Amino acid sequence: MSIVIGWDIGGVHLKAARAESGRIVKAVQLAAPLRAGVERLAEAFGRAKTELGAAQHHVVTMTGELADTFSSRPEGVECLAMLAARELNGAPVSIYAGPAGFIRPDEARQHAGLVASANWHACAAFIARRRRNALFIDMGSTTTDVVPIMDGNVAARAYTDVQRLAAGELVYTGLVRGFVMATADRAPFKGAWTSLINENFANMADVHRILGNLPADADMMATADGREKTREGSLARLARMVGADGADGADRAWTALAQWFAEMQIRTVTDAVMLVNSQHVLPADVPVVGAGIGTCVVEEIARRIGREYVAFDALMAVVPQARAAAAHCAPAAALALLSS
Repeated sequence: MSIVIGWDIGGVHLKAARAESGRIVKAVQLAAPLRAGVERLAEAFGRAKTELGAAQHHVVTMTGELADTFSSRPEGVECLAMLAARELNGAPVSIYAGPAGFIRPDEARQHAGLVASANWHACAAFIARRRRNALFIDMGSTTTDVVPIMDGNVAARAYTDVQRLAAGELVYTGLVRGFVMATADRAPFKGAWTSLINENFANMADVHRILGNLPADADMMATADGREKTREGSLARLARMVGADGADGADRAWTALAQWFAEMQIRTVTDAVMLVNSQHVLPADVPVVGAGIGTCVVEEIARRIGREYVAFDALMAVVPQARAAAAHCAPAAALALLSS
């Protein structure tokens, strides 16, 4: 039996998925904010190894090199690759370099442009093996990827973050960590358009918690005010975005405000989808393949643009009890299966 564990090192989370003979059997996500230092990441590796057990091979992708812990992307790539090699030293470790395939950890810096933020490519490459044509949309806690698959190939016209932002293939909005004031510049409140306070009083986790869209354990970071992760707490935080207190409006007023921000997030991603599709004009029967913790948003986007929705986990071999976690940790799961 071959055992491979795929790892996705993000700026605030470490995700991992264990594949046994080409089937995902477990996936985990752990808080590991790099802003608090790489020691937190090392601790998360230790906890994940305890949960997932030993493997014959480890494969690693990353986005955490963007964290301001590092002075540059190449430095971050090198640091994270070597840290992974150190923490996973019981078996061979390979770093994912996108179209160049897998490389050794000590080669990561010289291939930093291919290694940096390549987790989206791992997912797209996996989908391309199973769907000849698709529009892949992955909404995570912080960002959303929009990647076309055409004729069994990854048809993205951009690769680096800079290029992908311009092409609409990377959208800086996510289900949890997105800033509310970055999602819209105004909001309807009590019959008038209200400018937003330009402070991080609330995030998109608050919006989706109010609306009941937030998956369990998706929000692993502290709230903006350090208070409780309850609907009432989220209502109070959201009220501050329009300069108010929770007592200044009824529950239905704050729910309506949350619906506005959720709608603006959907429109932002849909705009990116329209931009990407304008380059390719995918046939109407090409489905949206959705992944990440924000699949509820992706499903709604698929409905609006008139495309069939296919869950990412429906394309992989996975035990039933690990299905949801594997979809949430899509790049780690894709990597594990690509190298199995």
